[in-house]
Amino acid sequence: MTKQLRFVVFGLVLLSTAGPTLSAKEAQPSAADPVLEQRVMKLSRELRCLVCQNETLADSRADLAEDLRTQIREQMKAGKSDKEIINYLTTRYGKFILYNPPVDPTTYLLWFGPFVLLLAGLFLLFRYVKQRSGLIAESPLSAEERRQAEALLAAESGKETA
Repeated sequence: MTKQLRFVVFGLVLLSTAGPTLSAKEAQPSAADPVLEQRVMKLSRELRCLVCQNETLADSRADLAEDLRTQIREQMKAGKSDKEIINYLTTRYGKFILYNPPVDPTTYLLWFGPFVLLLAGLFLLFRYVKQRSGLIAESPLSAEERRQAEALLAAESGKETA
């Protein structure tokens, strides 16, 4: 390997390892007031990240989640209660921001839909099985069929003893 090629390969390796560190976000400094920070995290666990949608604000690392935590922190510093902050956020973003939405007419399908589907499925399964069992005709064996079955059983028991 020539000296120039080694230099190029070394440079590429260096750039490939430095790339992720250049794009990494800087760690957020913890709040000066640990009680306030604990309150922010507690409230953030009750709210959904609007970007991730399956994570709480406390767990999400999305930029919007960080902005919302900052807004919550500022509102708490302004003296607003948790309920006032939640009301503000639900007015602005809708009930979707609540990680555990309340049971009300707009969320009935969310809360009770799976149970309704389960009951409907069980009902359909019951009807299907009942219908299929009605199609099975039970008839006793004729004398000829009984004789053939006894002959097969006798032949099988003779093979087992041999």
